[in-house]
Amino acid sequence: MDNYHKPFMIKTVIPKPTLCHTFTAILLLIILSLSFLSVKAFSNDDPEYKLSPLVRTVDLNIGESAIVELHDGTSAEVQLIDVEPIKDSVMDAVREVKVTVLVNGETITLTSASYQLPVTVAGVQIDSPVTLDYMESSNIDWWEIEKDARIRLWPEGSPLIWPGTLVYPVNQKWLASSKTQYSNEPVRGSPRVDGSIYYHAGIDFGGVEDMVEVVAATDGVIVSVAGDVLDGEPEGNPINERYEVIYIRDDRGWYYRYSHFDSILPHLEVGQRVLAGEKLGMLGKEGASGGWAHLHFHIESKQPSGEWGVQESYAFLMEAYKRQFDPDILAVARPYQAVFVGEPVTISGANTWSKYEIEYYEWTLSDGSSERGSEIEKTYEEPGMYSEILKVTDIHGNYDYDTATVMVFEEDFEENRPPRIHATYYPTRDIKPGDKVYFKVRSTAEKGDGFDVWDFRDGSDPVAVKSNIDSHPHAKVGYATVTHRFEEPGDYLVKVERETSNGTATAHIHVQVQALNP
Repeated sequence: MDNYHKPFMIKTVIPKPTLCHTFTAILLLIILSLSFLSVKAFSNDDPEYKLSPLVRTVDLNIGESAIVELHDGTSAEVQLIDVEPIKDSVMDAVREVKVTVLVNGETITLTSASYQLPVTVAGVQIDSPVTLDYMESSNIDWWEIEKDARIRLWPEGSPLIWPGTLVYPVNQKWLASSKTQYSNEPVRGSPRVDGSIYYHAGIDFGGVEDMVEVVAATDGVIVSVAGDVLDGEPEGNPINERYEVIYIRDDRGWYYRYSHFDSILPHLEVGQRVLAGEKLGMLGKEGASGGWAHLHFHIESKQPSGEWGVQESYAFLMEAYKRQFDPDILAVARPYQAVFVGEPVTISGANTWSKYEIEYYEWTLSDGSSERGSEIEKTYEEPGMYSEILKVTDIHGNYDYDTATVMVFEEDFEENRPPRIHATYYPTRDIKPGDKVYFKVRSTAEKGDGFDVWDFRDGSDPVAVKSNIDSHPHAKVGYATVTHRFEEPGDYLVKVERETSNGTATAHIHVQVQALNP
């Protein structure tokens, strides 16, 4: 029997009561009650479900501490020391929060932001997926957090989620699209009309609509599909039924949401059990997609507040991807940044994961220069959407590419908003010389001027197309399509850009063409 499922018994001997004894007993009960509240971190264990989560979660205010029992029976003492939000100048949006904690007597500063992985310190793995700072101007509370910071813990060396219980939910390579939106990223380039900010929660995987398969990330029961909802789900459950959405409840009692399908397999119905990796439908841009093709994926579970809230899944999905595909290195130059013209900005590849020691980070920048370092500082003199190329190489020569997106605004950007662009392609794996590759682009130019110009970086002539002919979010002609065949193996940093009177939007995507087998 697992340590955290073992029963326990407390034997109490009660002496003949006196007034002093009674007072002492009451005081001890109060102390024990308070101690119990601080000791018991939230684990989402429920005897109704077959699978217990490995993560332990506790919400803390500054100065508050807790003794957290981990899933292997060991414990960790954690105290929240400080939180320091860092905001941008364009939206006054929180971009990250420095969360300082004391863990088993050691002090460490975590970064609460997107694309973060747990760090190991003092015998535990620990992260902080969200803080209360993100809620101050947010238009929606995805997280149901009521204290200053949320802390998650696992034993050192433990998997973050049970092996074999999660797979990557889209049939494409890691970060294949030029655009992603992960947890805590501000979605818009400016505050909403009411002054609030829409911080994303969950994972948006950009991809080619009606070509990329969406699969079940976990074994589970379909509890909602295309607007139908299974009877008998717990009261207050997080299901928001919509025509292009599927919810699956797994053996932990967690809910998995898949949104914006172009099509859902017609045989799927509520109450049906599916297996991890089973096809659900095709990625699309239906529903409240904002007009860009992607799968919105998130997990919801009970949180320390007692309410259903997002269970941050980035680290779970990276762990699942590594198990499935065994990469040596995964470059990450995200999230996107937003700055004003002339304002310095730091772009970073520090969120890169590598199996081996990293030898160097190399940046190829939009102004034609190059620099080395995990973080570099850049200043832009013209508005636009910039795409900076990062190559990360380990000590064995393994390498990977990603791109950092920087949105650069002028002070009057509400009237003169620079264009945006989304580029993606299919297939993203196992491309051989001569294979047909589909490239899709959608750019949003306020005045509709300009063309989307592709440079495949293989010596071929540029190709100009016009996207967003119909600006309706669900328009089939929203994306413009071109096909291309690469004649030689290699790594191609394909570029597409749209130049307008309000600036130029640029995107890169990394296409790897493999050599034919001899």
